[in-house]
Amino acid sequence: MSDIQTLEKTTLQVRRDILRMVHKVNSGHPGGSLGCTEFFVALYFELMDFSLPFSMDGKNEDVFFLSNGHISPVFYSVLSRRGFFPVDELNTFRLINSRLQGHPTTHEGLPGVRIASGSLGQGLSVALGAALTKKLNRDPKTVYVLMGDGELQEGQNWEALMFAAAKKVDNLIATIDLNGKQIDGSTDEVLPMGSIKAKFEAFGWEVLTLKEGNSIPHIVDTLQEAKSKLGQGKPLAVLLETEMGNGVDFMMHTHAWHGKAPNDEQLAEALAQNEETLGDY
Repeated sequence: MSDIQTLEKTTLQVRRDILRMVHKVNSGHPGGSLGCTEFFVALYFELMDFSLPFSMDGKNEDVFFLSNGHISPVFYSVLSRRGFFPVDELNTFRLINSRLQGHPTTHEGLPGVRIASGSLGQGLSVALGAALTKKLNRDPKTVYVLMGDGELQEGQNWEALMFAAAKKVDNLIATIDLNGKQIDGSTDEVLPMGSIKAKFEAFGWEVLTLKEGNSIPHIVDTLQEAKSKLGQGKPLAVLLETEMGNGVDFMMHTHAWHGKAPNDEQLAEALAQNEETLGDY
């Protein structure tokens, strides 16, 4: 197990990776990536049980699916920092013929990536298939999936939610990045969804709300609580209340940085706010 100080130091480094990756190619999605940095660090460096080198079948280990694939910068950074592939490969983000495309894909064979997730709304369905497979194989490990709140506007999610409860898929934790923002504005402005908690519960899910979604100790505690509730006949969701652009003051409290890269001056300012590092690539 890692101590909280080490996890927070890793978080600072991952933020630096995200910022430098999208700046280099003037393309990518820093906002949601920064907002979910603490979640990814807690998941991969503390909570998940898996083995390296990476195995696509995921037998007898926890598996993770990224549904909101546009936040690939944080996913790639954490995978590399956790040892799935060399850190210096982050230099190839979004370049032609790179394994690190803007939205994760599988045909390049990048370790850690189990599904292509450029099209939103599909991750939960795939995760349910993996969870049912584990049940059939008497595999006791957990399936994790991360979804965006704006992504819940896609109808396929609600079919999957209904299916999960009906089939009592209780070895899966679905985490929703509840930052209230998407590419065109707030989720309430684009398509109000009301109470997501009430909707999940109405579909037969157990729901935990994590209001400190950018706090590693709170994330670890809540996901451990979520895991303790598995195996009771109900699918489980964690509502992760995050701040888009977290850790960079001028990127926070706005949707403007959903898919916008910082210029040279903005990069320098953002990096200065995240100075402690494990070593840039």
